[in-house]
Amino acid sequence: MTARIAGGQPTAAARAEAALERVTARIRGDRLADLVAGVVDVPSPTGDEAPLAEHVAEVLRRAGVPARTQPLDDRQANAWGRLRGAGGGPDLLLYAPLDTVTSGRGEEDLPWAAETLRPDMRPVAKLENELVRGLGASNPKGHVACVIAAAEAVAGAVAAGDLELTGDLLVGFGAGGMPTNARPGVDNPRRNTGQGVGCSFLLEQGVWPDYAVIAKPGWSVSWEEVGLTWFDVAVRGTHTYVGSRHRLPYRNAVDLAGQLVHGLEQWFPRYAEAHTDGLVAPQGVVASIRGGTERTASFTPAECVFTVDLRLSPRTTPAQARREFTAALAEIAERIGGADYQVEQVLAIPGERTDPDSWICRAAIEAWEAMEGGRHEPVTGMSGATDANILRNRGIPTVRLGMPKVTEERAGTEVDFALGMNLVDLREAARLTEALVRIAVHTLSRTRAEVGLDAG
Repeated sequence: MTARIAGGQPTAAARAEAALERVTARIRGDRLADLVAGVVDVPSPTGDEAPLAEHVAEVLRRAGVPARTQPLDDRQANAWGRLRGAGGGPDLLLYAPLDTVTSGRGEEDLPWAAETLRPDMRPVAKLENELVRGLGASNPKGHVACVIAAAEAVAGAVAAGDLELTGDLLVGFGAGGMPTNARPGVDNPRRNTGQGVGCSFLLEQGVWPDYAVIAKPGWSVSWEEVGLTWFDVAVRGTHTYVGSRHRLPYRNAVDLAGQLVHGLEQWFPRYAEAHTDGLVAPQGVVASIRGGTERTASFTPAECVFTVDLRLSPRTTPAQARREFTAALAEIAERIGGADYQVEQVLAIPGERTDPDSWICRAAIEAWEAMEGGRHEPVTGMSGATDANILRNRGIPTVRLGMPKVTEERAGTEVDFALGMNLVDLREAARLTEALVRIAVHTLSRTRAEVGLDAG
């Protein structure tokens, strides 16, 4: 029986349930395969997402979702679309980033990302046994495909008269979602091509919802995640010659940097343990080291610099993390007999949190539980950061929901970090798409007052 309120009208929940089956029936595996292959086949390394943004906008327009690109410069662009509702309900953004952290080009990716480029590390989609391989096939492009498919299903249902939206459905696809600065050697016009720059620009230009769902890996609803801060540690030594190291003052900056790095690698687990709470277990890593000259191995450098990524709990500010990091480094330096160094904080993106009692959290959990037939238990111990921090930092209640990594049994091979990014199971894509549709339908079938917002 359909639930009704006084006056004989169906409740918002009843209206949503009545429409939901007709909307989810529009999700098709063959369409998802085409969507994933289509976005994988368009290269989109950070800083060069414009061709993929154009492709996504065109796909949305063909599906009846008014969409456009939003250039940041001549090479980098977002894509976004808006399916308008009646105006009395909340506006919901379904969001996914567009960029891959590697390029798929050997001259750029080797040897730092791999010894050789496997087929899954290239922007060429291969479909086999309901698995799609190719650069970014899971993260982020499989999630891009799921957002597109969800928008297509909702738009088709609206056009057929099967669904009425109270608020607007927004879909956004941001450039620069990876934790990176400009790629070297490719003449990027700007240094700030990553770190959520596209998401920030999207909001600045007026694409502003009441709620957001970011599609990123992990089949669990997350309402908080870590931020990150980067440090450059410049270690000073003595510039000298190998032939004179036994005759002149000798203080090798490379050796000193190595000792500090070793100490930090022992400290990072203690830092993580001290800041593990809520859903997060923020980690740290030494990511790069540079010093000296490649043209000769005969001379020690006067300076060696290494870079650290330290993840932040939503309860830890970048300033607090800087003080904690510098104190740990000072203790390590004292333990090794002293070192001359300087710390510079070169990046800071705070971790952010959405109230788990927010409508969007409750709607996402209800969607998950309806599909799983059981109680949702959030995944804890996470240390990955996404554009959700950008959305939450601007005051937009946001949840993260995505696909699980393909298992080794399903893949038929070991699933390392790269293959986890580059392999997507279309059956999981269909599940995520359904979850996004459920969240959208239940949110956009209600008035603003019904989701706890003001009536304005």
